[in-house]
Amino acid sequence: MKILEERIRKDGVVKAGNVLKVDSFLNHQMDVELFNEMGREFKRLFADRPINKILTIEASGIGIACIVAQHFQVPVVFAKKTQSINIDGEVYTTKIESFTHKRVYDVIVSKKYIGPEDHILIIDDFLANGCAVQGLINLIRDAGATVEGVGIAIEKGQQAGGRMLRDQGIRVESLAIIDSMDDAAGEIVFRQN
Repeated sequence: MKILEERIRKDGVVKAGNVLKVDSFLNHQMDVELFNEMGREFKRLFADRPINKILTIEASGIGIACIVAQHFQVPVVFAKKTQSINIDGEVYTTKIESFTHKRVYDVIVSKKYIGPEDHILIIDDFLANGCAVQGLINLIRDAGATVEGVGIAIEKGQQAGGRMLRDQGIRVESLAIIDSMDDAAGEIVFRQN
């Protein structure tokens, strides 16, 4: 998606440790018009799937997922990283290691919101090592629901996550795939389709 790639080039900052900082428009301050274009593109890419729910993980994917859900006219469920008194009853749970935060989270979704009748599109801001998405896939499968696909804003193509998911037969559609980043030069190379 050229508009996203251009925005990454313009406002993204490459940091040491293979980190791309896009907090000025994607995951801290959010450009809702850009999100709307992304939502429209995900709707186009997954128009052939019977999606009735969007699933994401707390917290950075929620904004994008909400806009995508508007295009599909379906609800969003987000997996929580902490148990709270608001969640009553039984839950699906899995462990997810965060690439960005370098820690493992116990992630939960109430059994009230995902079930065997659901056809779910996973939406997230980044795909690096694939642990977060794999955890969400595990939750969906535990619920007996169907994984219809995974929509990612930015995939780090030089890391194994996308390949690992695609090797499992999961349909992954990424709006921007980065093949390499150079923090010294501030250079980003995108995969050409």
